[in-house]
Amino acid sequence: MTRVNPAPVRALAPVALPCPAAEGRARSRFPGPGAGTGAAVGLFLVARVLGSVVVALVARAADRDPVLLLGRSWDSLWYLRIADHGYGHTLRPPGLVQSDLAFFPLYPGLLRAVTELTPFSGPGAGLLVSWAAAGVAACGIHAIGAHLHDRAVATALVLLWGLLPHSVVLSMAYTEPVLTAFAAWALYAVLTGRWVWAGVLAAGAGLARPNGFAVAAAVLAAAAYEFCGRRGKVTHRLWTGAALAPLGWGAYVLWVGHRQGDPLGGYFEVQRLWGSRFDFGLDALRFVRHLLLEGDLLVFPVSMATVAAALLLYGLLVADRAPLPLLVYAGVLLLVAAGGAGFFECKPRFLLPAFPLLLPLARALARTARARPWHATLVVGALAGLSFAYGAYLVVLAPKPL
Repeated sequence: MTRVNPAPVRALAPVALPCPAAEGRARSRFPGPGAGTGAAVGLFLVARVLGSVVVALVARAADRDPVLLLGRSWDSLWYLRIADHGYGHTLRPPGLVQSDLAFFPLYPGLLRAVTELTPFSGPGAGLLVSWAAAGVAACGIHAIGAHLHDRAVATALVLLWGLLPHSVVLSMAYTEPVLTAFAAWALYAVLTGRWVWAGVLAAGAGLARPNGFAVAAAVLAAAAYEFCGRRGKVTHRLWTGAALAPLGWGAYVLWVGHRQGDPLGGYFEVQRLWGSRFDFGLDALRFVRHLLLEGDLLVFPVSMATVAAALLLYGLLVADRAPLPLLVYAGVLLLVAAGGAGFFECKPRFLLPAFPLLLPLARALARTARARPWHATLVVGALAGLSFAYGAYLVVLAPKPL
């Protein structure tokens, strides 16, 4: 049965269904930024600029180049090489075989396009793509927050995302901003019944990162729920969106598998040789035991605390009866981060796109801002100080890869 003029979706129902008369119009075009988006994105950009300034000051004090640190560090080097020379590069450190096939193609493709069409070099192009994508992601996150709650919660959600301890990654030549941009708008498309857009954007997310399949999982779960809710009476747009959603991720995995001579398992073998595999969290639990008994570098206990906080926030998200697509998307990202072996220090970065986890905190911050503005200001200031200081430490001083 079709619902007319639905209220914003807050419960487990994944889609706010448009009425029949407006259905075609709602799905024929994608909306622009809504009211209040400019202010929220402006606050986000101010936060990221200030964070980058702190990185630059610490880098200069350490006699290092901040542009190269932000645009040419760790995984950025792999993406830049793929953009310049294509796939085919392999390193063999002791006990590992590190192939560039582990890196998905969308980001290096964007880098190549920017370097071809603009005067920017590799690191500059990477920073341009990442900053632009972070802004687009902030717009999408704001749209979801406003759709589910109100502008105050939406603004708080964007600001919290920009002030996470690892949010310095959003200012670097990394893929997390690109994935989050596709994910946020794909989820918004699902929540507003724009199935074809949701499928296209989910396919793009699947080309951005290995965990980009979380977006396709959210779209497919929402489509299945919608199909069951309407007892099979769904439009061809839903089926089209559901069919498109996994194509990006699936196409790259199959291409790598074909190149490796094992269509179904080739990509996962590449990841295993990197030291990355899914073991249901056994390796992570062993490392947590090591941290509790012996201690280690700062990045490791912070990573442990971040994953623990993410698990708690997911419980709050479930208790709040968030929409099904958000639960599936955040849950898959959390499962991959917590259950994957290796690269323990990178788990907070893997969780950066999981912005729905911040919804309970955003609601609390918005309530505080209405009742006690100065208290909210102090909270935001403390978060900013932590984010900027820890971000500079990660980029300039930490000996472990991001």
